Amino acid sequence: MSTITTQQGRMPALPMTILVIGAVLGLAGIPALARSSTAIWGLAGILVGVVLILFGATGLGRGIAPGAPQGADRNAPSEPAQLTGHLDPALSRWLWLFKWLLVIPHYIVLAILSFAFLVVTVAAGVAILFTGHYPPSLFQFTVGVLRWHWRVAFYAYGVLGTDRYPPFTLARGDYPAEFDVAYPLQLSHWKVLVKSWLFALPQLLIVGVLTGGAWASTSTGGISLLGLLILVTAVILLFTGVYRLGLFNLLMGIHRWSLRTMTYVALMSDKYPPFRLDQGALDPPANPVSVG
Repeated sequence: MSTITTQQGRMPALPMTILVIGAVLGLAGIPALARSSTAIWGLAGILVGVVLILFGATGLGRGIAPGAPQGADRNAPSEPAQLTGHLDPALSRWLWLFKWLLVIPHYIVLAILSFAFLVVTVAAGVAILFTGHYPPSLFQFTVGVLRWHWRVAFYAYGVLGTDRYPPFTLARGDYPAEFDVAYPLQLSHWKVLVKSWLFALPQLLIVGVLTGGAWASTSTGGISLLGLLILVTAVILLFTGVYRLGLFNLLMGIHRWSLRTMTYVALMSDKYPPFRLDQGALDPPANPVSVG
């Protein structure tokens, strides 16, 4: 099978092509469905698009090696979603002014992947309702989409934490920012019906305040705490060449809270995310060692 070679891995070209075709058909079918003269074609486009998206997402997810399953190791981190980000010690003072232009190719791909992410989440919800299991290949795909979002956010206007251009891949790599979710061995059949909108509501309200209501991993915040922190960080970086560690740690905490919530909303875990900012480059250990 031909592949798309990336900075830090290989992404199968055929599944990606199938997924893109499915997304285009699905998106094109939505407005056609609203007109009586083309409704049948719109419905057909949506159905075919959904099938192609699921087929493509399965192929892409199959190429990503799964991590350790949830609950398999007593010493595993306490939270299923693990977010890391390592601050570049030698950031350019001015490059952030042009990152909006540099990440346009990523935003185009992520727009397609985000639509596929929604379709896959709904399909996974149906599977969980009847089987209690999230299809493994689809799970790795959804983790990969969040991972891609996080890398772009870390590079651009979510953190500005590195000048190293993010790779075009769903897979893990050696990029300064990484994200992973442990695979759940078993999920509740009935929680899938309510946790995304009812149980998660308090978390979503807080994340909305912190990030301005946009998707956590790509939000620049607008009038929000995240947006203000990024603005302050950028101005300080421009005039001093220094990234304040306190600001970095706080930004990491906001993104960590947001992506934990997204993991729960996207049906990838039954563990309710904590109401706290775990700041810093790494997630805290499950059993921190007390000193003294």
